[in-house]
Amino acid sequence: MPGAQERVLRRRIGSIQNTKKITRAMELIAATRVVKAQMAANDARPYSEQITAVISNLAAGGVEVSHPLLRQATDVRKVGVIAITSDRGLAGAYNSSVIRAAEREIRQAKAEGREYALITIGKKAEGYFRFRNYHIDAAFNAMTDKPTYEDARTVAAKVTELFDGDVDTIDLVYTQFITMGSQKVVVRRFLPLDTDDAESTPRDPAPPSSSSPPPPRCSRRCSPATWRAGCSRPCSMLRRPSTPTASGP
Repeated sequence: MPGAQERVLRRRIGSIQNTKKITRAMELIAATRVVKAQMAANDARPYSEQITAVISNLAAGGVEVSHPLLRQATDVRKVGVIAITSDRGLAGAYNSSVIRAAEREIRQAKAEGREYALITIGKKAEGYFRFRNYHIDAAFNAMTDKPTYEDARTVAAKVTELFDGDVDTIDLVYTQFITMGSQKVVVRRFLPLDTDDAESTPRDPAPPSSSSPPPPRCSRRCSPATWRAGCSRPCSMLRRPSTPTASGP
């Protein structure tokens, strides 16, 4: 009997040691993925910020910035929500926090008597909202491993179509990467493009410059590029950033 118990204990110890090795390997893979995701986000950030600064400087300089993406709705009747999650779980609260924030935005819109349009990026968001019978206007999956600028263009085309239709405002809900141990959920107005914040923020005066094409045409060309660049930046953080210690929804 004592010998049998010893064999059971040895098998148990071996099983735990194997599990530890597998978990360690998964942790190393997750760490590699988050480094790549961080590099992709950092690469996209300068372009996104500078293209937005171009529009802001043109507006601050008195140039009339006229584009459908800049139209301001006087009476908001329908709001759009874009929820960006991953395709898989094992990421702690990475998915669940975004889903809860997006659901709050939808509930608030409905409480105020407004309609909503929902776009999901990632299988986790789509599965959650479909299971609860939310109407989904568009769902984009299979772009979390290696999101590209073309993926962002595809999403931007659909969102622009909705905004050109009956959607008055569009909010983006995603996870902002701060450090390896700190991420926060961000809900921000994405459309219409807003240059007011940039105009009200003190900055060093820009040196005199000339643009080609002329400023009005430049603003019309830069506005869609600003939207696509802003969309590609959160998409570059779609890789699951956390180690596989808990599963999200």
